[in-house]
Amino acid sequence: MPETPETTDRARPRLTLVLSENWTMTGGRCDLDALVRWAREAEDAGFDAVMLSEHIVLGPDAGANGVMPNPREYALPGNQPPDTPWPNSLVLLSAIAAVTEHVRLAAAAILAPLRHPLLLAKEMATLDLLSRGRLVVLPTVSWSRDEYAALQVPFEHRGKLLDEHLAAWAQLWKPGPTTFHGDFYRFEDAYLEPGPYREGGPQLWFGGSTLHPALLRRIARHGHGFNPLGRPAPGEMEKLAAAMAEAGRDIRELELIGGTRAVFDGPDVTADLDRALEAVPEQWAEGFGNFCVKPSQFTDDPHAVGAFCRDVVRKVDRLVG
Repeated sequence: MPETPETTDRARPRLTLVLSENWTMTGGRCDLDALVRWAREAEDAGFDAVMLSEHIVLGPDAGANGVMPNPREYALPGNQPPDTPWPNSLVLLSAIAAVTEHVRLAAAAILAPLRHPLLLAKEMATLDLLSRGRLVVLPTVSWSRDEYAALQVPFEHRGKLLDEHLAAWAQLWKPGPTTFHGDFYRFEDAYLEPGPYREGGPQLWFGGSTLHPALLRRIARHGHGFNPLGRPAPGEMEKLAAAMAEAGRDIRELELIGGTRAVFDGPDVTADLDRALEAVPEQWAEGFGNFCVKPSQFTDDPHAVGAFCRDVVRKVDRLVG
């Protein structure tokens, strides 16, 4: 059984290799075999997890704010070309599960409202069972109106749709049958088999650019981890601690996921790893114990990822003593 934050201490930081958005290293259609290889190399180097994000389709609003100055930067709302490749994360994580043993499989930014909860719960349960409990899911609503329009899902209801997914999964990942009556989804006496590796299903992380009330509620009710977009604003962690306490939980139950801070000196160059890792010790002191690293920010060589991961592990271990 994979380790969880509850079964380990913070003697060493955890590291997560971001496999999405490495287009400068994998080409326009993405070299999916390379991503699978990098996951295996990350596991061998001592990384705790690999992470994939998703879009189903993109439209013109994907680049409405102009594309990112350096293609190695993170994709954000409105800063990417509409033809940016986003492979199906659950399918790709299944391939990674087959060639790894310990690394956790983080399906970040799963756009739950764009699917039916029965279908998505079944897909995630199967992958979780296949990987023997290694799946971690970050369900979210995303930002693209064009994507919602293409799939004929009402954008204005995306938050309520996500909340119904979460409520339905909590029931579906217990022994059946399950009956659910929501405003958008209804089903009677549904048996979802096979279920996930553990009753209760995959661990759920939540994140966003701000800790708005709906996000606070979802974390307090369903969350195992908090993965903010950037650094939390002053006072936000106190708000999160209060929301957890109100729900009868302790913020120390949450895995806090931080990251590196790549700085690019031009549009065609990689960032300096040592400079980016300077953000780690402060986050570690604040209780963050897992740090995301995107390899294409620091190397253009698709065959150097294994060595890069080993270098990151050594340097982070030194930084936090």
